[in-house]
Amino acid sequence: MSPRSILFILGLVIISCNKQHSNADLSIFKYNEPAGIHTLDPTFAKDQATIWATNQLFNGLVQLDDSLNLKPSISRNWAISSNALEYTFSLRTDVVFHDHELFKDGIGRKVIASDFVYSFNRLLAKDHAAPGAWVLANVDSFSAVNDSVLFIKLNRSSPGFLSLLSMQYCSVVPSEVVEGGDFARNPIGTGPFKFQLWEDGIKLVLRKNSKYFEKEGNEQLPFLDAIAITFIKDKQSAFLNFIQGKLDFISGIDASYKDEILTNNGDLRDHYKEKVNLQSLPYLNTEYLGFLMDNDPLPLEIRQAINYGFDRVKMLKYLRNNIGTPAENGFIPIGLPAFNKDVTGYTYDFEKAKELISMSDFDTKREILLSTTSSYLDLCEYIQNNLQEIGLNVRIEVSPPSTHRQLVATSRLSFFRGSWIADYPDAENYLSLFYSKNFCPDGPNYTHFSNEEFDSLYEASLSEIDLDIRNTIYNRMDKILIDNAVVVPLYYDRVLRFSQKNISGFTGNPMNLLDLKRVKK
Repeated sequence: MSPRSILFILGLVIISCNKQHSNADLSIFKYNEPAGIHTLDPTFAKDQATIWATNQLFNGLVQLDDSLNLKPSISRNWAISSNALEYTFSLRTDVVFHDHELFKDGIGRKVIASDFVYSFNRLLAKDHAAPGAWVLANVDSFSAVNDSVLFIKLNRSSPGFLSLLSMQYCSVVPSEVVEGGDFARNPIGTGPFKFQLWEDGIKLVLRKNSKYFEKEGNEQLPFLDAIAITFIKDKQSAFLNFIQGKLDFISGIDASYKDEILTNNGDLRDHYKEKVNLQSLPYLNTEYLGFLMDNDPLPLEIRQAINYGFDRVKMLKYLRNNIGTPAENGFIPIGLPAFNKDVTGYTYDFEKAKELISMSDFDTKREILLSTTSSYLDLCEYIQNNLQEIGLNVRIEVSPPSTHRQLVATSRLSFFRGSWIADYPDAENYLSLFYSKNFCPDGPNYTHFSNEEFDSLYEASLSEIDLDIRNTIYNRMDKILIDNAVVVPLYYDRVLRFSQKNISGFTGNPMNLLDLKRVKK
């Protein structure tokens, strides 16, 4: 080997060692995304994996805090007209896009109001076919008054409009980079982290944005140097990586390791308490059983008997390790301001259930078909066994998830298991499922429930600006659903987050949003 070759190899070794030493000094937050990520374009951020990643890269006008309160983001403040149709946003003047070669001198330029006009037009463009276009469905027009003022006019009042604007769909993007091509793979935003590297099926790396506009006191955000996302599909393998310290965080619980790390009460087992942090947070998801209310529905007494006929507390303890809260109130879940413990739902009452059946002329030999998927078969079998004890004949039909979703969405199931995860943190998102003008396929009213009083209250809530008054209206609507036993609320979900002991500043909210700008490692 020649002296020149030896020197070349030594140089590579030195560079490699320096690189490893440099990375060791960086605070890199590592997590796994088993579902994979297919785009980093925020207008296509319709699943949790994409939402989490794009939330690090982009900003919108407003954002949500840990309690789902609206806070300024790129907008410094906003004003709403008395008729709740006109919104005027004043923008910060210190927000810049990440650096990119298509900007002058390669340096990210300042965000101005016309960037939001471009971003919203792009979201709505039919040829773009973005799944998030619906968030601007109630918008009549929008315009840039000047570089720092954005004006939006609605065609009808919408109580959740500001919450909708907090979604990743409404992030601001730069026209020159988007038009430059391949934006979904090479995104440029304003967020606390910027795109660095993406190897399909292997890893995605985001680096600290040193020009980010938000601070924590006098400290510049973010605190982390980088985020590294892996794509291990097997959840048990990901869990082992976490236990070995190769991942800083995992979310949710899988059957493959549920009993390894948690007790039946949903607490950490003793040998993990010194190694792992556990966060258990309300999650805006109501798990329920729904009834189709047209085409010869089950009688009210039978629907109520089903609600009384099983023990939600035992069901959660033995089948879900107490991950969740028994849904003994209304359809609106814990975590929303409109949730009210005074809305009394159903608790286990064997005698009451039997009494209701005897009051009805329902033929108990008639088969009641409950449709579900394999993931929820254990819950449905538990309910089936309980209902058999009160004299109801329930048969379970299991379908693949895609088939089940399609059958539910087209109101072709008379009794079905469902979930409703909030798109935005306002109870209107839940109650819209029962508004008569939302019958599928034009809307999400899969039960085909129709009630004049409910509809009138729903329409009144849309124009009510006062949050307390609106929540009172929501509670009345929730009570109507319970009284009519349109659904069988099962439980209000919770999300579990496991993190390493050296992680701090790691918080969450009931939307299960991943916000890493204040995390330290």
